[in-house]
Amino acid sequence: MNNQNEIDEKLAAAIEPKLPQDRSIGIGCIGAGFIMADCHLVAYCQHGLNPVAITSATVSNAAKVAERHAIHHVCDSVAEVACAPDVEVLDIAVPPDLQHDVIRSALQTDHNLKGILAQKPLGGNYAEALQIVEMCEQAGVVLAVNQNMRFDQSVMAGRYLIETGTLGEPVLATIDMRAIPHWMPWQQRQGWVTLRIMSIHHLDTFRYWLGNPDRIYASVRPDPRTSQQFEHSDGIALYILEYDSGARASAWDDVWAGPACEGGAADLGINWRIEGTTGMARGTIGWPDYPTRSPSTVDYTTTSDNGEWHQPRWDSVWFPDAFIGPMADLLTALESDSPPQCNGRDNLLTMALVDAAYLSAAEQRAVSPNEIVAVTKS
Repeated sequence: MNNQNEIDEKLAAAIEPKLPQDRSIGIGCIGAGFIMADCHLVAYCQHGLNPVAITSATVSNAAKVAERHAIHHVCDSVAEVACAPDVEVLDIAVPPDLQHDVIRSALQTDHNLKGILAQKPLGGNYAEALQIVEMCEQAGVVLAVNQNMRFDQSVMAGRYLIETGTLGEPVLATIDMRAIPHWMPWQQRQGWVTLRIMSIHHLDTFRYWLGNPDRIYASVRPDPRTSQQFEHSDGIALYILEYDSGARASAWDDVWAGPACEGGAADLGINWRIEGTTGMARGTIGWPDYPTRSPSTVDYTTTSDNGEWHQPRWDSVWFPDAFIGPMADLLTALESDSPPQCNGRDNLLTMALVDAAYLSAAEQRAVSPNEIVAVTKS
């Protein structure tokens, strides 16, 4: 076996989800919308996890999802799910402005909870997210956040190539998104479009790849299509991350993507690129094609490859396959008594970066995430 085959085999192993030894731990599900019904529970079923109870704001919806996924207990409330004797972990999939009260309600019960998987964004801003983190810490419950893009096979491959030094020292990382998301009704009452919903994935991915940036400069404008539905500022979002090490990262989050919905031709997709001193990687994220299965991809080359591109391929997709990652990450962390990769404290750094992007766009200046943390502490 040559060195290249060894690298590709290790890369394939690195993108596999790390599953818990005990998959019988009872999972209580809060919410019965698309993310729960078509992503979380589909991925859990694929890997033999054990959702045992479910509730939602409309219990009849929870009953339909329970029947579809063979969940035995349909509950009338969050408290009833949290108190169920066989529930040790909560999986929460509700809008961010409801998440604080849902978690508080669960923690106030006589529960047997060891862990909670909460949605991103963890709160409406850094300060709200901090309240949730502290609430879970005080209750002795491990909090993980569903930053599921980290577990897309292409993103994990990018991390592996950086972490192993295959690309040398990172110089520049970019993400170019041209996609038209299906916005949720609750966004109208929040007044959000892109930074806290889509960009939060990319900002967290840059942190996963390169670490915490020292500052961010962001520019936003409304999305013409969504402006017809509700007022917002952060439709199209462009931003640059600066690292004092010299590395840079940048993303173009374009949710207008041309008048494809208005009769024009579509040119949609998500592409990323990492340039290092001794190698380069490029990838695609297949999510814009959902529900068509378009596996995410990675290609890479190094200075020792004589100009050759290596193009390993796998068949997993972000939606729904990568959604096993955050829950498996939490369950394996509970087994090993260690923090999950996407733990609440770590996710506060992503939340601070998102808030810094909003402040940067509003004040037209580069902003350090530390500013957000400092203001909240004061």
